[in-house]
Amino acid sequence: MSETTLSVFKTYKLYVGGKFPRSESGRVYEVSDSKGQWLANAPLGTRKDARDAVQAARAAVKGWAGTTAYNRGQVLYRIAEMLQGRREQFTAEVALAEGIGSKKAAALVDAAIDRWVWYAGWTDKVAQIAGSSNPVAGPFFNLSTPEPSGVVGVVAPQSGTGFSFLGLVSVIAPAIAAGNTVVVAAAADAPLPALSLGEVLATSDLPGGVVNLLSGRTADIAPTLASHQDVNGLDLAGAIAAEGPGAAVELEVLAADTLKRVIRPAADQGTLDWTNAPGTERLLSFLETKTVWHPMGV
Repeated sequence: MSETTLSVFKTYKLYVGGKFPRSESGRVYEVSDSKGQWLANAPLGTRKDARDAVQAARAAVKGWAGTTAYNRGQVLYRIAEMLQGRREQFTAEVALAEGIGSKKAAALVDAAIDRWVWYAGWTDKVAQIAGSSNPVAGPFFNLSTPEPSGVVGVVAPQSGTGFSFLGLVSVIAPAIAAGNTVVVAAAADAPLPALSLGEVLATSDLPGGVVNLLSGRTADIAPTLASHQDVNGLDLAGAIAAEGPGAAVELEVLAADTLKRVIRPAADQGTLDWTNAPGTERLLSFLETKTVWHPMGV
């Protein structure tokens, strides 16, 4: 008698507040590979899910921003460790999501792992390049130090550019390395690697609520993040690829009402190469500068 193994299909869920809820609506949508073959059902995130994620991110701000920079670096390095342990799974998901070969997909996953390590090394150094001791005419110390902005909304890079996963990591890592928390609208047509990343984050010492991952229609999620009064910054990395230039401008207009810091999307979405050295732009984009005056002792 031959033994058979029951096939267990994975149920993908959102990652909000360190937990894995289904969409508030209970609805899902089909995710297909580059050839149109069904891969899985992903939760269809709603505006209510986005608001819940912002609430979770806000609740996590104080604890995460108050964590020492050294400890934040340790957490980011732990994420890299956990991701490397699931390298084969992510290679398969990225290959299917982007319609590329396993060798190229593996290289992109390896680059994503390296990116976590790179930003882990920056956590206790960013204050050195963003802060300063300012000369003043008087018996005072005048010190400027960077502080995280708070909650950052992110429209992740989309599939079709080849970087839906590496791009995702490249926008999440700098924001949380600087002490912010994030709510991410994952690539709408390739959300599975992003949702699987939530499983890595949940087992990597990252406090719940620091990263929140939503799948669904960008047109539903992004405007909620852009207009939300409790979101302090907005990274529109994938906005043009997701909804077009007009939608990106509309998101900027919505963000302006609440004076958010905004990273505009690159105009050359089709040629943007996320494997290039990331630099410090995104690391510094969601930092505020606090300047303190202190009298010198006699």
